[in-house]
Amino acid sequence: MFQFDPKGSYMMPAHFGPRPSSPKSSGWYRDVTSMTLSYITDADQVARFLPAPYEVAELPIVTITYARNRDVDWLAGHGYNLVAVSVSARFVGEHEQLDGTYCLVMWENMADPILTGRELQGIPKVFAEIEDHRIEDGRWSTQASHFGHTFLEMSVDGLREPTAEEIAASEAAKAGRDNPMAWRYLPNVGGFGIAASQFTTFPSENIIEEAWVGEGRVDWQIPTWEQNPTQCHIVSALAALPVVTWLPAVVARGSTNLIVPQRLPREIR
Repeated sequence: MFQFDPKGSYMMPAHFGPRPSSPKSSGWYRDVTSMTLSYITDADQVARFLPAPYEVAELPIVTITYARNRDVDWLAGHGYNLVAVSVSARFVGEHEQLDGTYCLVMWENMADPILTGRELQGIPKVFAEIEDHRIEDGRWSTQASHFGHTFLEMSVDGLREPTAEEIAASEAAKAGRDNPMAWRYLPNVGGFGIAASQFTTFPSENIIEEAWVGEGRVDWQIPTWEQNPTQCHIVSALAALPVVTWLPAVVARGSTNLIVPQRLPREIR
């Protein structure tokens, strides 16, 4: 008969035992290429998507990030693509306050990181087909689709080396705000009510080897229910957020570590 090991790390189906591990496994993503597009939006409109005790930051910045992840240690060298949408936010809990970003949704094109991120970190991950980025005449672009219908196109062009002032401003903006956060919600069996409700943070370590700045563009294509029955409400909500001011877009190459011993994923209260 199955016996649960309290020291093991389990995911469904748990009856096969703890998750396998290897000396070669770690949290490092050895080869990451990303496009990051940001804009200032209307605070009241984006606040509708943040559960208390989250609050929209004083400057309501929406960030859309595409990443092509390759040579991922915990996937034995395999990789996947993602598109994440987050908003600058502050967590005002009973025991701690954190400034950072709140993840609204993260699309990925592989089941394994989706399940791991949802179950263990509470990140709101869902599936989409995400193309590897293309580079044509200096323009970087990609798109995401589901059920055969494209719902997002994003691009960056006019790339150039960042100035010293831009680098300093970017570092200053990150100081004290490296806290990606989410809401780990699990419904009761059958889908109604709340079985688990936890607020989480999942820090990471990023090493940037090359970076350029440019002008970004995002085009949402709102699907009908027939075209995308499970995600049309997500796309519609994000597409409705107004763009007040576009901020410089960033294209970068480097690596990422998702397991930082001093700052492991955890519940925040």
